[in-house]
Amino acid sequence: MLNIKVIGSGCATCQKLESMCKEVVAENNLEAQIEKVTDLNKFAELGVFITPGLIVNNKVLNQGKLPTKSTLTHWLNDAVTK
Repeated sequence: MLNIKVIGSGCATCQKLESMCKEVVAENNLEAQIEKVTDLNKFAELGVFITPGLIVNNKVLNQGKLPTKSTLTHWLNDAVTK
């Protein structure tokens, strides 16, 4: 099972990343838990210094920009095989 954390304060870009994660998980029939982290104090603790941030299975994959849907799909499918 994938453990996905979307890190962000709730801005439109952070919401879009969360939405894209849910779409990719559903479209690829992936088993995943998606968690939204909005507590500013936890961002640095998790290793994210620019939002939006994406952590999959405790590894920071993205911060500061919105990945394309195809890139996100690749990252999540790759994480399943590891």
